[in-house]
Amino acid sequence: MERQLTSWFSPALQKEMPMAVYGHYGMALLLIPTAAADYLEYERFQLIESIRPFIDAGRVKVFSIDSINRESWMNPAVEPRTQSIRHQQWNQYVFAEVIPFIRQHTSPDTMIIVSGASFGALHSANLFFRRPDLLNGCICMSGVYDLTEYTKGYFDEDVYYNSPAHYLPNLADHNILEQIRSSHHIHLLSGSGDHEDPDAARRLAGILYSKNIWYELDIWGHDIRHDWPTWRQMLPHYLGTRF
Repeated sequence: MERQLTSWFSPALQKEMPMAVYGHYGMALLLIPTAAADYLEYERFQLIESIRPFIDAGRVKVFSIDSINRESWMNPAVEPRTQSIRHQQWNQYVFAEVIPFIRQHTSPDTMIIVSGASFGALHSANLFFRRPDLLNGCICMSGVYDLTEYTKGYFDEDVYYNSPAHYLPNLADHNILEQIRSSHHIHLLSGSGDHEDPDAARRLAGILYSKNIWYELDIWGHDIRHDWPTWRQMLPHYLGTRF
């Protein structure tokens, strides 16, 4: 398996931002880390190893990036408005820097699917729903999709527009809706075991249904916990059966 570590100074974030790239060819899989973790988290917890057969076979090329949750929603040292602004800067980093990098290292026609677990699932869904012109779908594992679960009661326009549970019900732009509807790769996965919240996935599925948007809701059993063994089962299963 080819593995490359790279980084660049991000104009959007005004800091060096690293990335790990795995593989040589295939559909682009953009991985967003959980909670306060980093770009190597999926490697450390052996999720990359779990999907290695798809990487080695040239079916998937993985791009794993940093979140900045520790500078935004998980940073109690700054005011909520500052957290909100920082998250918007991270969105800009993904849209204006990461996506062009992926295009440069794949092709203009390569499918880009964004995926993450836990807090990474919320970010993955939000990135896709915000820019379905840049991303082709999402695989969201064990997520909640209401950003106020993380903002400790703070709510502003940026929270609204980064919380799919809030903005999707009111989304009326025909072009954006049609781009989302054309995806056929909106996969909402959850376990039903310890620390999972399958109702969060069900609520998002209900919103999508009301908008006539295709989705796949897959609720796994009560033995499926909010933990790495779950995600090491889910992601290879979906890569192998849906792509």
